[in-house]
Amino acid sequence: MNEQTWQAVDDWFCDRLIGPDDALDGALDGALAASAKAGLRAINVAPNQGKFLHLLARIQGARRILEIGALGGYSAIWLGRALPDDGAMVSLEFSPENAAVARANIARAGLDAKVTVMTGLALESLDALIAQDVPPFDFVFIDADKSNNPNYLERVLKLSRPGTVIVADNVVREGRVADPAHHEDEVVGLRRYFDMLGHDKRLETTAVQTVGSKGWDGFAITVVGG
Repeated sequence: MNEQTWQAVDDWFCDRLIGPDDALDGALDGALAASAKAGLRAINVAPNQGKFLHLLARIQGARRILEIGALGGYSAIWLGRALPDDGAMVSLEFSPENAAVARANIARAGLDAKVTVMTGLALESLDALIAQDVPPFDFVFIDADKSNNPNYLERVLKLSRPGTVIVADNVVREGRVADPAHHEDEVVGLRRYFDMLGHDKRLETTAVQTVGSKGWDGFAITVVGG
């Protein structure tokens, strides 16, 4: 097994399970093309992973979604499409350039009335949302700098309610998270994140490894209890 095989299987799944959808395909193709044209890194979720997030949000019945790490807006499009007509989503992005691309892609997908992109340091944006006493979010997707995952979780819990689902992406790092020889900031941050998840009695969490077009990585999925 190698990455070429993983890519082939992802393609096979996408061909059969995502299928043709002119509105969706056009929006996602436009998002990827615009992101590439703007020189953004190709670290957006894969199409089948995007639909996985979309289905999780729908299963949860999310009406309010929070995303940490917009990049070019690709995952925001998937999540935004899971919202009901009166739903709302806030996506946080540090880079003004990335945020501009994300807003354009979200508008192209017809979701700009539902999805708001906030620009600035995510921790500062989260603190602002807390200070504003916004209604709790039903679904949270964390996909930014992994070294800050513990700080993100601390703040996200203040913006959650019992039943909120929190999904964190890129938690395996090709196995480095479990290898004591690695001490990079992102790996240390993820270990602290898992320690927090494991010790907080309000939280029920599991993590799954993935292989595919994005390599070897994985998700952590948490439900906030009472």
